Amino acid sequence: MAEKNSLKKKNGNGKKGKKVFEMRMNFNFKNIFIALFIAFLIFSALGSLGSQVSSLVEKPLSTVIADVKDGKVTTIEVEESRLTVSYKDGTKFISHKEPQESLYKLLESAGVASNTVEIKVKDLSMAQIWMGIIGNVLPLVLTVVFFLFLFRQARGAQDSVFSFGQSRARVFSKDLPKVTFADVAGVDEAKKELEEVVDFLKNPAKYRALGARTPKGVILIGPSGTGKTLLAKAVAGEAKVPFFSIAGSEFMEMLVGVGAARVRDLFAQAKKSAPAIIFIDEIDAIGRMRSVGIMGGHDEREQTLNQILVEMDGFEPNTAVMVIAATNRGDLLDSALLRPGRFDRRVSLDLPDLEGRKAILSIHAKGKPYAKVVNWEKVAKRTVGFSGADLENMLNESAILAARENKKEIDMTDIEEAATKVKLGPEKKRLQTDLDRKMTAYHEAGHGVVNYYSPHLDPVHRISIVSRGMALGFTMAPPEKDRLHETRSRLIDEIAMTMGGRAAEQIVFNEMTSGAANDINQATRIARYMVAEFGMSDLGPINFGPHSDVTEWGKAFYEQQNVSPDMLGAIDREMKKILDEGYKRALEVIRKNRKKLDLIAAELVKKETLEGEEFEKLMGGPKKKINVSES
Repeated sequence: MAEKNSLKKKNGNGKKGKKVFEMRMNFNFKNIFIALFIAFLIFSALGSLGSQVSSLVEKPLSTVIADVKDGKVTTIEVEESRLTVSYKDGTKFISHKEPQESLYKLLESAGVASNTVEIKVKDLSMAQIWMGIIGNVLPLVLTVVFFLFLFRQARGAQDSVFSFGQSRARVFSKDLPKVTFADVAGVDEAKKELEEVVDFLKNPAKYRALGARTPKGVILIGPSGTGKTLLAKAVAGEAKVPFFSIAGSEFMEMLVGVGAARVRDLFAQAKKSAPAIIFIDEIDAIGRMRSVGIMGGHDEREQTLNQILVEMDGFEPNTAVMVIAATNRGDLLDSALLRPGRFDRRVSLDLPDLEGRKAILSIHAKGKPYAKVVNWEKVAKRTVGFSGADLENMLNESAILAARENKKEIDMTDIEEAATKVKLGPEKKRLQTDLDRKMTAYHEAGHGVVNYYSPHLDPVHRISIVSRGMALGFTMAPPEKDRLHETRSRLIDEIAMTMGGRAAEQIVFNEMTSGAANDINQATRIARYMVAEFGMSDLGPINFGPHSDVTEWGKAFYEQQNVSPDMLGAIDREMKKILDEGYKRALEVIRKNRKKLDLIAAELVKKETLEGEEFEKLMGGPKKKINVSES
């Protein structure tokens, strides 16, 4: 035991010694200048302190010589220019002479004999000698260091100015942790396209033998969170070639022409390492449409875009560098950027379908202790409309919730709560009066009852009066299947269900509250789409929405609304007709089923949350649904 303790002490001392050794000063010009300046201040303070430390009264030199002539002085101590004069009556005074003058000569010139007074010459100490040397040399050294510091700063600023045009791209090596195509799911078509790109770079001879040309660019377009950047990382992990990654905003600088210079530098570096891949994230920052109107575009951005166009397919052919770009604003990109020969392939990424969500869940569930009773099929159906990033965040939140409750496994309740949290936000315990809780309960019950008697809508999944985000309550009815088409009947039912809360407030309390503001906004948005975009009104199949800014001559700076004032009034009337139809249907359903409404509201006040099975049991059984072909 003693040996072990001694070893521990030795190791501990060794670690401490290592830390002390590592805490060394960084000897650069700045630190040296600061240290010398502090030393100069210290020596100056010591010198001034030494000159002020004596409390003796000073007498002029002429008075001292006169006193010596009168025989009043016994001894004089000489210390450089300082004289300490001792009188016969025991008093002492100080005086000063010129440093180069001799006291003996001064007395002789005044007619005083040298033996009249005892003169003691005091030698300087080593400390005083060094202080004198440092006091003379240190200002010169400080001046030299100061100018060296300024020169170095100026040189660094000059280097930074000339480095503006250098590329800020990050090069991924083979030693970094890899993300492969096995880590990507839910975007099978896009993954297949990029797998071919990697194969092009690995085996170019196979494609050249058949006369195929390697694509010069692939652009990934899709909503946020669908996996565009993740796919690019997978390409970096799969490809055995240098991978240059940069964001579109990194090309932009205050100085005009810097972006174009960085583009040239980036492609020059990539060509030296060819074959290589360049990934530009958020390319819409520099690749937006160039304007041809009176008001010009941003000169720096347009010059950067022009340089990218030239590098990808200009006068000098580019055959060894492939460009992959990502954006969620594909409609804003310049047409010259999207033409064949530059971005040959346009890959669209959508929200994952049922099978895609199951695959994404299986990837992100690895390494987490989920209970065996977790039904991943049900979770995938529950998360319609979730992106890959939403699903990853949901599973992470479920693990956090389980850890907070000291569970050893993550169960279905944790996943359900995490899905609701990701979609609506965390629970908020707000202090509400009984009347507020009752109003919220009837409002949410109105949504649920109208949904139950609307055959084109999906069943209610959960009703709650627990506050989340900005909402005091919520009614969730997520789609059971991925829906590609919307019918007029389903949209009218959607508006009726959205208006169900306001209808319940009016019938039960004969009052209107501000709690229906978001519902009215959503219903109005649906009605506007039906009239202006989908042609689902008496105005006919006409698109009244904003027209595309693509014209025969180029791109207009403003989007134009080519709709007459009379037609705008007709659109508003059609929207009101649709909204009135939905609200009228909601009022009818609430009046006919008032007892069911009271029952659901009472249970919500009591339990705060009702699951779909509990709701349907209170309503009298599962909801009846019809297919589109039957409507």
